[in-house]
Amino acid sequence: MINIKEKRYRIIPLFGIVAMSLFISTGYVYSDKLFEISKNIEIFVKVYKELNANYVDDLDPSALMRTGIDAMVGSLDPYTNYISEAEVESYRILEDEEYKGIGANIALVDDVVTILEPFDGSPALQAGLRAGDQILVVNGLSTAGKKMDDVDRVIRGVPGTELKMTINRPSEEKTFPVSIIRSETNRENVPYHGMVKDGVGYVILTTFTNNSAKNIETAIKELKKEHGPLNGIILDLRDNGGGLLREAILVSNLFIPGGELVVTTRGKTIEDDKTYRTSATPIDLDIPLAILINDRSASASEIVAGVIQDLDRGVLIGQRTYGKGLVQNVQNVAYNNRLKITISKYYIPSGRCIQSAEYANGLPVDIPDERRAKFKTRNGRVVLDGGGVAPDHFIEPEKDTPLMSALKENHMIFKFVNEYIQNRDSLKSTEDYSFTDFPLFEKFIRQHNFEFKTESEKKIEELETLLGEEFSEDRISNINNDMRNAIKQAKQGVLEKEKSTIVREIEKEIVSRYFMQSGRIKYSLSKDMEVITAVGLLTDNARYHELRGI
Repeated sequence: MINIKEKRYRIIPLFGIVAMSLFISTGYVYSDKLFEISKNIEIFVKVYKELNANYVDDLDPSALMRTGIDAMVGSLDPYTNYISEAEVESYRILEDEEYKGIGANIALVDDVVTILEPFDGSPALQAGLRAGDQILVVNGLSTAGKKMDDVDRVIRGVPGTELKMTINRPSEEKTFPVSIIRSETNRENVPYHGMVKDGVGYVILTTFTNNSAKNIETAIKELKKEHGPLNGIILDLRDNGGGLLREAILVSNLFIPGGELVVTTRGKTIEDDKTYRTSATPIDLDIPLAILINDRSASASEIVAGVIQDLDRGVLIGQRTYGKGLVQNVQNVAYNNRLKITISKYYIPSGRCIQSAEYANGLPVDIPDERRAKFKTRNGRVVLDGGGVAPDHFIEPEKDTPLMSALKENHMIFKFVNEYIQNRDSLKSTEDYSFTDFPLFEKFIRQHNFEFKTESEKKIEELETLLGEEFSEDRISNINNDMRNAIKQAKQGVLEKEKSTIVREIEKEIVSRYFMQSGRIKYSLSKDMEVITAVGLLTDNARYHELRGI
């Protein structure tokens, strides 16, 4: 009979031999690193062996190895991940475009799976589902206590298959069954285009999916046909997380000539080094162009923005982009386990890389400009690498106040609108709509016992914790009472003080219920400071040329 520990020992040397042969057989020719690799593999195997043999508690070898692997890939960029055999199917369902859902934004609201927004023309909308509907059961499985990823795996499936759900509609106090046939949900990547003012056209691209460039081209041609020659175009890439590389090249090609370098990829092997150029005829080489970006513009969005900036074709307005300039590939690493690994980086025409160089908790870390490498645009303007693309004209982003953050975190505006629209069948237009029932909202949040903490209150709590180590509870209370009373008085008027901002958010939510995403975008344009700034720059030739280095 073989002892379990002996069995483990026999496996471990084999692991080391296989690992070494893998490095040798794959042609790993970096001889200066080969010794370090073999030495550290031997150390790793011996540590693993000693832990299994001598650690006081019995260990699960698989779990221990997973911890080591996760720590190893976790020290790299956030996009290099290990996918175990047990996770492969779930990963495939969430990543594979062949698997479709019901066409809606879904999230946890008060720990209940809730539809935030059904997409226009989606199976969810066709089945009569609305924003605010709660999904209680999916194909016989309760969603109570489930994470959103777990629910999404059940909802997603092969187009044409049936999905049965039990829905609760709190606003009508009723629960009912729904049967939905999964189908292609081609959410528009250009959900809105139109004129803003002073002869400037506006086009928003939400994601780089199929036909992105074609849809932008169609939108611009329609604007020219309906309104005549344009004084400029605003291309909105804010919150656009990227998508298909080929569409990024085609979108760039709309405004720059054929044959221009757009992006190169460089990796460890020559097979990963590729060059991509434009090849089509642009729709307009001369029209003034402004691209809106922010810290959630990533990947393909950064390529387009970076190309336009490097070639001095237009101006970028907003905030520095996210900094995602990596290419991943999924490799089989035996026993049906996978490794999603970064194999190369994107470089735009000036030679700079848009990839963030440092991360903390999976998010890019802002690197001071003095530590970034300098490059030059076609007109000689200095641009920097090391994390995203910086705008030519920076606009301080509007930050939520503690009150607004709390309202959003608790979905108070969302839940209020769910009730508010019940007795309102229609809305005539987005242009002349105004919300005038603010007292109803105030009553709603009082009924729901809504509370929020100011930054001052949070600091006081931190101070109390610190003082608790040195003073009695009575003394601490006396120290903070005066401050708390002052904050309480100040909070009494904060709702009225921020009324205009809250009303604007309520109006956007109401408009989206009747006119979907396009209506919400259209409503917001006249109040969007970055759009207003872009119009001003596009119609000021001297300032526009100055920003482009002309």
